[in-house]
Amino acid sequence: MGKLKWGKLLKKGKALYLAYDQGLEHGPEKDFNDKNANPLHILDIAKRGGYTGVVFQKGIVEKYNKEIRNSGVPLIMKLNGRTSLNGGDPISAQIGDVNEAVKLGASAVGYTIYIGSSHESKMIEQFEKIEREAHKIGMPVITWIYPRGKKVKNDVSREMISYAARTGLEIGSDMVKLKYGNKPSDLKWAVKVAGRTKIVVAGGAKADEKAFLKQARDIMKSGATGLAVGRNVWQSKNPIEISQKLRRIVFG
Repeated sequence: MGKLKWGKLLKKGKALYLAYDQGLEHGPEKDFNDKNANPLHILDIAKRGGYTGVVFQKGIVEKYNKEIRNSGVPLIMKLNGRTSLNGGDPISAQIGDVNEAVKLGASAVGYTIYIGSSHESKMIEQFEKIEREAHKIGMPVITWIYPRGKKVKNDVSREMISYAARTGLEIGSDMVKLKYGNKPSDLKWAVKVAGRTKIVVAGGAKADEKAFLKQARDIMKSGATGLAVGRNVWQSKNPIEISQKLRRIVFG
């Protein structure tokens, strides 16, 4: 593996990413309104809010590529996804590759794996090819790792988030995005077992701002590299203001 090119994806060794892959994962009725349904609005928040990366799916990257490149915000392109309409164990299908991501100006690629799903082996197998191709050119690979399936009773338990973190280390992820169960001691353990793989924590569904910011402070105190937030920012009435508060928490 060549030396990873984190560039502007990290600031002072920390990360603050604005995630916008929810349109595919959840559908527009659940999360969007007239304003935040427009990817350019999210890109404006990412730029004005000082984020170290913005997460888009391939289709948005293709159709808004000029504006994304001109924004100066590092692009993290998701290479797989799924809808919420299909029942049974989840599988996130590959819809892009490293070569496409490079041509479209991405600084890193993102990939989701549902550990515990009956389809986990296929997702891990696809990830291996992506990781190998990305690392040949020093591109970081960020893995969304979420426990799902019959054996998963609580996906944010100490056991599950630490399993997600350790899986990232074992399979070669450079950074793992995982969920958080509001227990700092559990997250500290997950960070510990992730070793040299970085941990960023998902922001989750829209919450009370005060509670959300407290959670962000707890996450950073637990040793995480940063946050990958979405709805708590672009569903906010004051997205730039809350972004500034997050920047102070993450970067000091």
